Amino acid sequence: MNFDLASQPMIVQQAAGYVLQGWDVAKTWLLSPAAWSQFGLLIAAFVLAWLLTKRLRPWLERWLTPDKGNNSILATIRRFLLIFVPLLLPLLAWGFTGIGEQVTRSLFGSGAVIAFGKRLFLLLAARILVREIISDGFLKLLGKYVLLPIMALYALGFLDDSIARLNEMTISLGNIEFTVMSVIRGMIAGSILFWIGRWSNDQTGSFISKQEEMPPATRQLASKAAEVAIFGLAFLLLMNIMGIPLTSLAVLGGAIGVGLGFGLQKIASNYISGVILLLEGQATVGDFVELDSGEAGTIVQTTARAMILETFDGRWIVVPNEDFITTRVINYSDQGSANRYEVPFSVSYKTDINTVPDIIEAAVATHPDVLREPFPPDCELRGFGDSGIDFAVEFWVNGLDDGKNKYTSDVLFLVWNALKDNNIEIPYPHRVIEIRPAQDS
Repeated sequence: MNFDLASQPMIVQQAAGYVLQGWDVAKTWLLSPAAWSQFGLLIAAFVLAWLLTKRLRPWLERWLTPDKGNNSILATIRRFLLIFVPLLLPLLAWGFTGIGEQVTRSLFGSGAVIAFGKRLFLLLAARILVREIISDGFLKLLGKYVLLPIMALYALGFLDDSIARLNEMTISLGNIEFTVMSVIRGMIAGSILFWIGRWSNDQTGSFISKQEEMPPATRQLASKAAEVAIFGLAFLLLMNIMGIPLTSLAVLGGAIGVGLGFGLQKIASNYISGVILLLEGQATVGDFVELDSGEAGTIVQTTARAMILETFDGRWIVVPNEDFITTRVINYSDQGSANRYEVPFSVSYKTDINTVPDIIEAAVATHPDVLREPFPPDCELRGFGDSGIDFAVEFWVNGLDDGKNKYTSDVLFLVWNALKDNNIEIPYPHRVIEIRPAQDS
């Protein structure tokens, strides 16, 4: 097959060269008795693997499937191994083909066809791994566009040539020069390392959050420290893989320091403030706080830069960590969950006010959430108003008013019913209008 491709573009000439090379290999395989024997061994290996898989797979699935509700370490390992059962067929075929390769090389001194079959079975295993086993979206994307092309090049025998070509291609950025292969290797390694870092960080955070004997602030601080350590290690490993000396990071560290000194002052301040808050434990997730600006809510999340408050009406407020250090913050949950509230009310001047405290205290004490400790309900005389005598009843509850339990509303109902039951009048404003006759001038 001779074609004159001198006038064609270089890429067409290279493609034609690969096609001709493949045609020569195919002719050699088709006309060689050794190649036919290797094809026969490949088919025999696949059929044997298929028959063995047909018998082994149901048994393996039954044996590796643990009982429902069994969460022991052994059950977890069995569930993990169960995921890889679909790889049984290509891996068995690969193993049998490897045995056949040794036989053909000892008999014919050649095993190119059966070696190609081995690589083909590995490509099939990679395809099953990406399509049926990997469930994580990022890993599936990485397998589809990185692993499968690499395995395809490996199966066709072009992987070494492709790596050599990529190592010859260089990219220059000023005085910096690097190969295309180093960029690809860095992107792949970085993707895998930071995915592992994210997974490790999630697992570590989940483990630390379950340690209930640790104070909440300590758990959060440990989670942040683990996060910094994990991603810091991933970054150092990536630098090592890409061949970048760590001493060169000194210049980068100096640049970051200058940036922090000028443009990133607030970010650095908020980050350090967050660490101080975690160390002191004065504000943590679950606390109800009121800021100096009047905004109040429950801390539902802490980040390196800010704390997120959720108000009673469902809004989220992002508050920089620095505000918790430099301004006055009231933490209603810092000394415990018990809080005191009061409900004002008035009675008529016709009332015997000496009986009012006992009536109201007994009524409020019937509320199931009102506490006896640290203090029972206390009704106090507050003053003599224009229309009536002013009282207020103080009470303690575990929780926050206007949240899940509206204590003020409940207590007002109790006060109203108690006054009505005892015929005590609740006053309302009275106005006296005096009409004087007109005087004769």
